[in-house]
Amino acid sequence: MNRRTGGLLSRRLPLLVSTAVGLVAILAGFLVTRQVSDGAGRDCGVRLEVNSSTEKGDLLAELAGEYNESDRELKGGKCARVSVSETSSGVAMDALAEGWDEARDEAPEPQAWTPTASLWLTLLTERGTASDRTVLTGDKPVSLATSPLAIAMPRPMAEAVGWPEKKIGWRDVLSLTEKGWGSLGHPEWGRFHLGKDNPHTSTSGLAATVAAFYAATGRSSDLTLDEVEDTEARKFVAGVEAGVLHYGSDATAYMANLAEADAKGQALSYASAVTVQEQLIHLYNQGSPTGDVEQLGKGRKPKVPLVAVHPDDGTLMLDHPFVVLPSASEDQRAAAADFRAFLLEPAQQRRFQQHGFRDHEGNAGRELAESVSLPDEGKRKLSLIEPPATDVLGAVLDSWDELRKKARVLLVMDVSGSMNQPAGNGQSRLEAAKKAAVNTLGQYHPDDEVGLWAFSTETGDHPEPYRQILPPKPVGETKDQLADSINGLSAEGGTALYSTVRAAQQAVLADLDTGRINAVVVLTDGKNEYPADNDLDSLLSDIDATQLERSVRVFTVAFSDQADFDTLSDISAATKATSYDARDPAVIDKVMVSVISNF
Repeated sequence: MNRRTGGLLSRRLPLLVSTAVGLVAILAGFLVTRQVSDGAGRDCGVRLEVNSSTEKGDLLAELAGEYNESDRELKGGKCARVSVSETSSGVAMDALAEGWDEARDEAPEPQAWTPTASLWLTLLTERGTASDRTVLTGDKPVSLATSPLAIAMPRPMAEAVGWPEKKIGWRDVLSLTEKGWGSLGHPEWGRFHLGKDNPHTSTSGLAATVAAFYAATGRSSDLTLDEVEDTEARKFVAGVEAGVLHYGSDATAYMANLAEADAKGQALSYASAVTVQEQLIHLYNQGSPTGDVEQLGKGRKPKVPLVAVHPDDGTLMLDHPFVVLPSASEDQRAAAADFRAFLLEPAQQRRFQQHGFRDHEGNAGRELAESVSLPDEGKRKLSLIEPPATDVLGAVLDSWDELRKKARVLLVMDVSGSMNQPAGNGQSRLEAAKKAAVNTLGQYHPDDEVGLWAFSTETGDHPEPYRQILPPKPVGETKDQLADSINGLSAEGGTALYSTVRAAQQAVLADLDTGRINAVVVLTDGKNEYPADNDLDSLLSDIDATQLERSVRVFTVAFSDQADFDTLSDISAATKATSYDARDPAVIDKVMVSVISNF
């Protein structure tokens, strides 16, 4: 799957995950833009739109509000009013590379941008050069805050590996992936499971992929194209990827699942480690697993805290750069410079530290040091690596498309009679769903295996409410057959949702391939209408990932406003997966591409 060519892939839509306190809507590094500041304050003539990465968007909005209420002036007695919207870095990079479209990108066009890391500036420059567009001004970016990439581990697991005395790195991750926890005297923990994001949209996913290549070569700078293509290096990276549970849209989804497991006393039963920026570990330990800064210190703190393991064989410092964009006028450039200077003042830098960031010079605050158990209060020197050159970074991403863990997915499509209802644009719901499903087939890697089921209720030829149309087979061999089979679906009957979900998960579980990401994707426009199987609690118990030695995640898509989104969210949460909201039929294409990014 070449995800670099699909801008739609990174335009994430809101999803729900279950946490210890219930279902929480997450707008994370994978999602659509969100306006977080209305720019309230003085009635100033200069308006500045700033687009921020998601993990610091709320904080920047607060600081923008304070800036707007201050008496700061620009040259000539003018004043500026700053508004902040937040977008995941990969999403914003795509939008800027293609030319910001306020309707498509659902936010005002920014004049300043602050992604999580300068890696995205490198990729944006590459995209701009390829399209012969001016996408950056050429000004040197200025860091607002920093946060190194870390491997978040439940404290007992980190201690089993040797933390904090032992130096731990990516080679330990590879070893545990190959040998499991039994090699360290903990067979009860089973296999080593790594939580990792899709590097095409997530900064932590991108940084972790880069760091793994560096660790494979033993370098700390100047990674070369030849080294990215080196057989042994690629074997190393593929070995690390082999431990991945599935590719998340954003690390906060993993954190929410960890919090839920912790609340049930099962903190060691989900992910063994998650690659995240250090700041998110602080938020998790302070009761905000979804990254909501308003919950900082107010939410339930975990029984088993996470510690921050900084890979000894190399990690990246995520530098949160602030850059002015070509769309800025002279006055807006002056406003951006003044707002940036305001953010670098000691009082505002201290605010960044209180929210779990290090300041722009890399200094950790006491809150972070205590929360994530930094050795020597964060003064121990990190083994930092240099970001690769533009062409090498592009090669790393292309290589990940080949080296990532492959998937085994069962697509389960609702063909009940209600799917004949209109979805807009002259299409029925079924026609729109079929089109979206066929379009996403090109997003899979040829070695990914995809199968197809359809479900409604029993019909004359089918004694069960569900039926297998194609078993999972490599997409490279069956893409045309899959497309023909999807296009050949027709709708009738009711919606036997519970029976179908149970049967689909059991079918994949019975033929589990532990070397792949095994998953079920259920697309439905309704709610369960099958009296023979109408017990939701029983279904949730049967598919509960914590009750299965081997589990299969069920990703659900709610299609139309008649879909039972709450129940679909419960189903996905029980399997430690994600539910996607396509109740507006117009977004089904984007949603289906987002679903595929998990594999």
